[in-house]
Amino acid sequence: MTSTTVKPESIEFGLLPTPFFPRLNALMRLHSWEDWGGFLSPLIIKCVEREYFAIRNAATVFDLSPMCKYRISGPDAERVLNRLVTRNVSKLKPGRVGYALWCDEEGMVIADGTIFRLSKTEFMLLSQERNYSWLHDTAWGFDVEITDETEAVCGVALQGPTSFSVLESAGLGSVADMKPFDIRFPEEGLMISRTGFTGDLGYELFVKPEAALALWDRLFEAGRHWGLTAIGAEALYLARLEAGFILPEQDFQSVHVVERLHRGRTPFELGYGNLVHFSKGHFNGRRALLKHKQAGPRVCLVRLDIEGKDAAEESFVYVGRETKVGHITSAAWSPTLKRNIALAELDAKYADPDFDGLWVEIDVEKEGRWVRREMRAKVIEEPFLKNPRGRATPPGAY
Repeated sequence: MTSTTVKPESIEFGLLPTPFFPRLNALMRLHSWEDWGGFLSPLIIKCVEREYFAIRNAATVFDLSPMCKYRISGPDAERVLNRLVTRNVSKLKPGRVGYALWCDEEGMVIADGTIFRLSKTEFMLLSQERNYSWLHDTAWGFDVEITDETEAVCGVALQGPTSFSVLESAGLGSVADMKPFDIRFPEEGLMISRTGFTGDLGYELFVKPEAALALWDRLFEAGRHWGLTAIGAEALYLARLEAGFILPEQDFQSVHVVERLHRGRTPFELGYGNLVHFSKGHFNGRRALLKHKQAGPRVCLVRLDIEGKDAAEESFVYVGRETKVGHITSAAWSPTLKRNIALAELDAKYADPDFDGLWVEIDVEKEGRWVRREMRAKVIEEPFLKNPRGRATPPGAY
């Protein structure tokens, strides 16, 4: 009897580098990384303040490669997406991007993302968290092909007032006439969308992994005179809060991961009732959402303007300083607006901007001691930051 030696397979442990990792790692001073879907993603590269001000005053690059990317193609691609998400995808024209949410059959939000309509029968869905199996469940019985391209396509977000100037210097000035949420293919193998998570002028660029480093070097060579800076997630999260954008797993929890029944949130409770289009026909959660709309929201995610300068992370919101009516989900002192801003989940009856009587209890560490401060707060309807240059077409040369 002959014995056979079996060589064990090599298995990688730990977080995976993205195609842009060699350039990012060379810039890192703090080596502050986080886990984004199993990939290494930078939190802070050199200095969060410098990175934030680069977003608002120059141009920045953020690695989007860990974003989940699903290609949906085939004769029934539109029908599948219309069944998945709450908005009417048939109104999204080829060459356009649309924000969307999708729910379970109880009308609770599973995730949000952006839909890139590439043609009549081909789409790309981007989401922060993985939704591959849920997509397949939705597509059962339809003539459609779903491909996970998370590792096959990488990308960067180019954001800030000089972002178009960087593209123009890189030989991509033909995108000047792109409107917000447009898609363009200015060169073979390169897709550009006028989208972003900062509320400012910005673009997202997508290429194959083998072209990643060439794209990075091209942008930074062009951006030498435009203040181009690589940034981490900490600076990006502050910019998105100023713009009023919600962050999954911080401002809301997917119903697939909540630990208790009824802790999920509906689109109405997150402030996106305008993206629930009942007239399009059946979609996941439609029957339940009709009931939720009639009953009204239990809670509301709102924007708060808070007195003082101390950020209110993880604070509770009170009425009359005694009755707890909600909690802060995201908070920061805005360097650009010079305001203390936050997103908060409140009991629905206290989410009216005309209601006067909200207080936020903030614990502040001062010289090794914790000091409790009670600050007035006000619900704000509009985004904290609404920058006209973010929608100007053609973009200005800043």
